[in-house]
Amino acid sequence: MSLNALNESDLTLTSDAQTKMGELFLQVESNIEGVRVFATPGGCSGVSFGMTFSDAVNEDDGVLQCEGFKVIVDDGTMQYLRGVEIDFIDQDDGNASFVFNNLQSMGGGCGTCGSSGGGCG
Repeated sequence: MSLNALNESDLTLTSDAQTKMGELFLQVESNIEGVRVFATPGGCSGVSFGMTFSDAVNEDDGVLQCEGFKVIVDDGTMQYLRGVEIDFIDQDDGNASFVFNNLQSMGGGCGTCGSSGGGCG
């Protein structure tokens, strides 16, 4: 299967996010293909985002190749993530999370994962 390569105009990760994902990826089983970013209905802005380890890359997935791991995004999620930057914020007080910056407005009022300083983790 040929991979649908994503590039920096599709999705970017800050160096902090790449470092943390790389560290986490070293702790998982060898059959894990990458980190899957997904969207689910919910939240007051209509969509929430999350991440999980994935052992498969599907035909409709886009793949961003990073140092030591892949970020996998399905077609349906990519429509919400195009142009987004994923960052990792560690406040050194036990609060650390991945944050999605530059999310497209989805018509909600209170924001979602990554907007207004919120995060996913």
